[in-house]
Amino acid sequence: MSALSTLNSVAFTAFGQDIKWSDMVGNVIGLIGLALGWRRSIWTWPVQLFSGLVLVAAYASADLAGGVGKQLLVIGVAVWGWRQWSLGSRQARDGSVAVRFASWKERGLLAGGAALGTVAVAGLFLAYPSLSWSPWADAYIFVGTLVAMIAQARGLVEFWFAWLLVDLVGVPLAFSSGLAFSGIVYVVYFGLVLWGLRDWWQRSRTPALNGVPA
Repeated sequence: MSALSTLNSVAFTAFGQDIKWSDMVGNVIGLIGLALGWRRSIWTWPVQLFSGLVLVAAYASADLAGGVGKQLLVIGVAVWGWRQWSLGSRQARDGSVAVRFASWKERGLLAGGAALGTVAVAGLFLAYPSLSWSPWADAYIFVGTLVAMIAQARGLVEFWFAWLLVDLVGVPLAFSSGLAFSGIVYVVYFGLVLWGLRDWWQRSRTPALNGVPA
């Protein structure tokens, strides 16, 4: 049996659905990556990259092209975010990355990019139905993930709000697609996101901890 076949084999059954190793392992690693992001640790990026690699197998086995695309996007942005944080342009005094709220211009660009990107990607999925059986939901998650990770790479508190909006669609889509463990993890993500949002929000309002803005 190949490594890919093993990853996509069933680990156990829960809630009447088979839980695949790739779905379970990839999402557990993703949770660790999110927790590291909350701690503003640069290790969040290589962990998110590895999670993306494992989840590509999970979404491919479920024939969710949008999910595969999302994870490939996660991998690419993780490499970029890793480089951004490695540059140290926003280092706080404790060695972690300093955070701040986005300007209104940045918020407009993120929101506008999310709206236009979702329409464009959904249009692609609608034109090629074989890519996704849920074009609008997949497009929303695909683009929302990109927006969230770009905001995270720039140290913007708004990145947590973006993840909250992605979760609202990601939870029901994962369960309806037979990826029960992804659905459960999305619920846990929701709690971690609220916790991380509170922490980054407080730190963004404590200049002494954040050092000099970039």
